[in-house]
Amino acid sequence: MSNSLFAPSKRKRDWKLVGGVAAGILVMGALGSGCHATTTGGSTTGASGNAKTGGKSKTVPRFVGMGLQAAQNAAQKQGFYSLTSHDSLGRDRHQILDRDWKVCSQNVKAGTTVSTDKRLDFGAVKVDETCPAKDQSAPTAAGKTMPDFKGKAVNTARHALPSSTSITVKDASGKGRYVLLESNWQVCSQKPPAGTRLSGQPVQFSAVKFGESCP
Repeated sequence: MSNSLFAPSKRKRDWKLVGGVAAGILVMGALGSGCHATTTGGSTTGASGNAKTGGKSKTVPRFVGMGLQAAQNAAQKQGFYSLTSHDSLGRDRHQILDRDWKVCSQNVKAGTTVSTDKRLDFGAVKVDETCPAKDQSAPTAAGKTMPDFKGKAVNTARHALPSSTSITVKDASGKGRYVLLESNWQVCSQKPPAGTRLSGQPVQFSAVKFGESCP
């Protein structure tokens, strides 16, 4: 029996080829249309093409003296949703449970009228701590010389030094305690001393807990 009985004609093969190509084009077109990014939400745009924030003008209340959580709730009631907070003592602690903190300062003075898009920043301390007369800041990044870290939180001193610096911290009280939560410890002494040129040498801190006196 000849194999030619089972071989499709050239015309049939051509039509199958054309049909396959057409189907492929349709599938690719559908996939291509599905790959286009769709943008939704975001700021609105006016006739001039400039983006509008949509913020309203509101008078900023006095938040100082309030619990941090209560202050945030009050701010949101007034339409302020861009909120942040920081450690007023300059120890760079995170306000994990806002009810445990109270507001010492606010970046926008009470009674000022601003857009509700304005970010409000609350300086805070823990509820059992005393607010400082003025917000304290963490040390800035060290330059070419060793800064004076005495009285600063150990964690902020560490962050101010290059990340490659080898740092050891010891309990200055002589009790041999481990310095675990460095934001709770203050620097009493340092090696090398302030003003020394930094050239990659190891750094040593002696420290005690905040509320304790350095020896």
